[in-house]
Amino acid sequence: MQHIICSDLEGVFVPEIWINVAEKTGIDELKLTTRDISDYTALMDKRLSILEAHGLTLADIRAVIAKIDPLPGALEFLDALRAEHQIIIVSDTFIEFAGPLMEKLKRPTLFCNCLKVDDSRRITGYELRQEDGKKKTARALQGLNYRVIAFGDSYNDIRMLQAADHAFLFRPPENVVREYPQIPATYDYDELMGHIRATVAEGHAN
Repeated sequence: MQHIICSDLEGVFVPEIWINVAEKTGIDELKLTTRDISDYTALMDKRLSILEAHGLTLADIRAVIAKIDPLPGALEFLDALRAEHQIIIVSDTFIEFAGPLMEKLKRPTLFCNCLKVDDSRRITGYELRQEDGKKKTARALQGLNYRVIAFGDSYNDIRMLQAADHAFLFRPPENVVREYPQIPATYDYDELMGHIRATVAEGHAN
């Protein structure tokens, strides 16, 4: 059976977008991410209310994103993965945010969501590609007779990791490690690559 990899985006290959927006705008409340709040709907509703209160538009956020670079070593790791495996990045980010980041990562396949934007470029809402999309992506690929290897760093990755045949946390916060000790935690790209290669080799041996 073939293996395929599903990965998170932010915190794995690129810095957290909302933290960068918070630092650029000075709005500390925007520093909250899925590492802190497990309820994604509650988190996004809070973010949208903050954007509205401060009059921030899609253009303001894109201006920040345009200056974000991949994490050190991320592109080299992704290139090494793509040389050996198929990989799909499965993210809760939005297609309207992701373009500049995907260019810098050499355009990997990305499954994500989309924003609702009015004529003045205010972000008025968002539309999920599907509910529980990360888990459903892993399950759909298994239905196509793939063995899924998944990794991510945050609460919103857990259901995908639990659904996968093999899963790893990557640079997770301590609260996530404490709550999900059954998922092996890795802390650098070489360590994660070693786990992936060992997992694939074991699968071929069986």
